[in-house]
Amino acid sequence: MDKEILRLAVPNIITNITVPLLAMADTAIAGHLPSFLYIGAVSAAGVIFNFLYWNFSFLRMGTSGFTAQAVGANNEQECVNVLMRALFTAVSAGVILILLQSFIFKAAFFFLQASPQTQALAAEYFFIYIWSAPFALAMFAFTGWFIGMQNAKAPMVISISANVVNIICSLLFVFVFRLNIKGIALGSLAAQIFAFILSAFIWFKFYGKLKKYASFEVLKSLRGFAAFFKVNRDIFLRSFALIAVTVFFTSVSARSGDIYLSANNLLMQFFILFSYIMDGFAFAAEALSGKCFGARDFGKLKVIIRRIFVWGIALSLMFTAVYAVFAGGILGLLTDKSEVVSAALKYKAWAVLVPLAGFAAFLWDGIFVGITASRQMRDAMLLAAAGFFGLYFLLASRLGNNALWLSFLVYLTLRGLAEWILYRRIQKKF
Repeated sequence: MDKEILRLAVPNIITNITVPLLAMADTAIAGHLPSFLYIGAVSAAGVIFNFLYWNFSFLRMGTSGFTAQAVGANNEQECVNVLMRALFTAVSAGVILILLQSFIFKAAFFFLQASPQTQALAAEYFFIYIWSAPFALAMFAFTGWFIGMQNAKAPMVISISANVVNIICSLLFVFVFRLNIKGIALGSLAAQIFAFILSAFIWFKFYGKLKKYASFEVLKSLRGFAAFFKVNRDIFLRSFALIAVTVFFTSVSARSGDIYLSANNLLMQFFILFSYIMDGFAFAAEALSGKCFGARDFGKLKVIIRRIFVWGIALSLMFTAVYAVFAGGILGLLTDKSEVVSAALKYKAWAVLVPLAGFAAFLWDGIFVGITASRQMRDAMLLAAAGFFGLYFLLASRLGNNALWLSFLVYLTLRGLAEWILYRRIQKKF
């Protein structure tokens, strides 16, 4: 069983690790520009796009779960139908985001309340990168579909290739053409377009035989979309609550000043790095649990869950140790601004504890996606988000930035605990 888990998890980890490394690269590039304000601007613009894109993460999660179950049921027609529905939804949503770009930016900074200087720099990034929306959302659909098809290598190749393009283009635009933050945005835009083209090429090359099942008639079937959106509605609400926590975290940091915004952004890279590695095992859980669920093999599903958590515990302990020992060195690599590093080091203990607090939430999310238990995943997230906001407002006046980090760790812990309790109820129905 471990071999089967690692066959999917390792390529997914390699795929996922390129994402936080890319975010770190963007942060590092911004951190070596003339002012530390560039770090905050990239962070603020990044939060907007996280809010926009993560709210559409149901395109990946729902696509993965439905596809994996279709694979387990040996239904190739439904495999293609799922992808077509997801791509149609993704591109349509991306076009709408482009049309609403001015409204989105103004609304975002109404809540973020960053300094005028940070807002001006973030605008330069935002109004370039927003054109990536149709391509970025379509990549959610492609990635979820490949994972559901038990193919973790395709997303790995696509992600690594796209991120290499991103880093090279960003470095070129920033340090050769001197475009500063606009160069970082242009590099990211070029990478999203490249990733979409490469995904389409891989699909036609390795899944071309499925073209016979493709028909635009499936897009006219309201019944098919009804099932797709019923599950994805709950995932959307879950993602909205997740983003609400993230946006609030950044908003509070911004209101505390540019130094705190930059310091918290650097520390958040510890969480992002761990989360994307843990998601490698969560994606494996999606594919394997979905396949077992589709084949109605509940005995194997229990074994998969048990082994997934063994790996999760081991990785969380390893990351806790690494962060405890090398936190200062990692921060020093991300920026040469000593005042930002000094501020971040005051709160590094919280970042060190993130792996232990959060690993269970990631793994249960993967399992719930695979068995399409979206309602329960939504309920766990809403409970955890309520805990985050309640605890922060209770402690903020006394603990300041420490209250923000403590609330974040409690939020991660509550997610995992609630999903464990809810799964025990689901399991009784098998």
